[in-house]
Amino acid sequence: MELSVVKFKPIEATPETFKEFGQVIHASPDGESFGPHDAQLDLTQGTPRLYIMHLEGRDLGFSSITHHANVTQCLGSVGGNAWYLGVAKPSIVDPDVEDKGANILQSHSGHFFVPPAVDSIHVFKITGPKFLKLNRGTWHAGPLFKPDTTMDFYNLELSNTNAVDHTSHDFEKENATVFVVDD
Repeated sequence: MELSVVKFKPIEATPETFKEFGQVIHASPDGESFGPHDAQLDLTQGTPRLYIMHLEGRDLGFSSITHHANVTQCLGSVGGNAWYLGVAKPSIVDPDVEDKGANILQSHSGHFFVPPAVDSIHVFKITGPKFLKLNRGTWHAGPLFKPDTTMDFYNLELSNTNAVDHTSHDFEKENATVFVVDD
């Protein structure tokens, strides 16, 4: 099977453009009360982990995408430099309720999901001092950034997210497709 390359012009991440996948969080005045402009987090399934993730040698392409079924995740570049994130809507399902004809799979952690479709992928560009809160189950690929760059990212998830709540779909293997950010 011939490999298909899908090129994306990224969409700037704003509260409006990103709302199907999570939230874009901007700075707010000190002392402002909690409200809908703040990250609406779900960290109830374990011990929260906030750390600075150091990444090197990334590029603007991807073929694999991941979701976390038990937690919202927050990502933001430490210096506010531009970065990119491929996403697709959450597809966690209840197999007792969903259509039996759907391509329902069970993850190694036990939840059920429908793999994301090639045409369900969106790519966002994130610039400046803001971060993204991903809804529980949002498929994501990245952070991606310009080659030959090193970046640090704030990452908020659970302490064991990458060990027990990390479900991936390989588009190259399953769909003969890779994605490239064209920016």
